[in-house]
This record gives sequence, structure tokens and C-alpha cells, in this order.
Amino acid sequence: MIVKALPSAFTIGNLFLGIISIILAFNEQFEWAAILVIIGMLLDGLDGRIARALNATSEFGKELDSLSDVISFGVAPAFIMYGTLLHELGWAGMVITGIFPICGALRLARFNVMTSNPNYFVGLPITAAGGILATLALYHNLIPASQVFLPLAMLGLSYLMISRIKYPNFKKVGIPKATYWVIPILAAFVTFVFVFYPEQASKLIFLPLALYALYGLKKKGRVRKNISQEPYDSKFEV
Repeated sequence: MIVKALPSAFTIGNLFLGIISIILAFNEQFEWAAILVIIGMLLDGLDGRIARALNATSEFGKELDSLSDVISFGVAPAFIMYGTLLHELGWAGMVITGIFPICGALRLARFNVMTSNPNYFVGLPITAAGGILATLALYHNLIPASQVFLPLAMLGLSYLMISRIKYPNFKKVGIPKATYWVIPILAAFVTFVFVFYPEQASKLIFLPLALYALYGLKKKGRVRKNISQEPYDSKFEV
């Protein structure tokens, strides 16, 4: 029974970090709030893998994971960005803050009801979008024209979540049973790095997430190019 509950424990841990992140954002501790979102990404990446490895997948776990993701990677990053920058934009900042978690919730609802392909996600996963947004909030002072770029980036991430762009699914990569003992050590190590070296760790997280989001845009552009060429080529068929 305890073994079967282990995946949900990781999901609840992710939810707990998301709630604490929101509280920290209210207290204007935005750096720690963003770091907790990124640590929550680690827990979110492990719960599904552990559930499949232990044959403990369930509809309850799936729904709990979605609800946790809305809080940890939708609401929390939006609050962080609002506190760091968007509050300066008045009503526009409030609207943008609301759009991000709403698009995340729509993306998760679609994921839960549609027949999923194990090889890809439809739309940018909310975990990646929230991680990118939290990291951008960490370095908003270093971004030129941040009052223009960051709101546009937030709206862009919102669009990517509800888009039909296909993103690779790395969650299906299994964990060998012989390496289960590594999981708590890895979690402890990552937590140590984020606590004592937060700036370096968050930079390392941001780069692959940003490349992942841009991959979908590049892929979409390639598909549109191929579609636009098809009618032109067909005119010259013999």
C-alpha cells in the first residue's frame, strides 16, 4: 500500500512547493518562489516514471497530477511574474497574469480527455512553460526592455500551451529498477544545488527549457512551409 502511494507522495510534494511558492511571492521573496517552482519540476518528472515503474498508475493519480500542475506551474509562476514586473502595467498586467494559468488549465484538460500519443505532447507542457516563466522572473533585471519582452513572452508561452504544436514526450523514458536507490540521492543533490547555488542552477534549467519551447515553433514553421509548397508543386505534375 505504501509503495502504491509513493507516486502520489511526489505529486503532493510538487503541489506543496507550488503553494509555498505562491506564499513567498506574496511576501516578495520572488527568487525563492521561482526556485521552488523549478524544484517542483523535478518532482513532477519523477512521479509519473515511478508510477509506471511500480505499476501504480491510476485515474486518481492522473487527476491529482493535473490539479497540482495548475497550481505549481500555472498559478505560482504567474504570481511570481506579476510581483516582479506585471504589477507595473496595471489592468493589462492583471489580465496577462490571469491568461497564463487559464491556458495551462485548458491544456491539461485537453490532455486528460484526448487520446494521447506516447511519443509527443500536443501543446507545450505546462511544466516547461512554468519553468521558463519562473526562470525569466529570476533574471528580469538582466533582460533588455523587460517591460515589453516579458509580457510578450508570457503571452507566447500561453499560446504555445493551447496550440496544436507537437512536442517530444520524454516522460515515457523509464527508470531501471536497479537504479531506484539513486532517486532520493539525486533529489537531495538537486535540492542542495538550488539552495546553495541558485543562480547557476536556474541558468542550467532555463536553457534546455527554452530550446524545447523553440523546437516546437521551428517544427511548426517547417510544417507550414511544406504545406505551402504542395499546391505549387502539384501544378507542375505531368
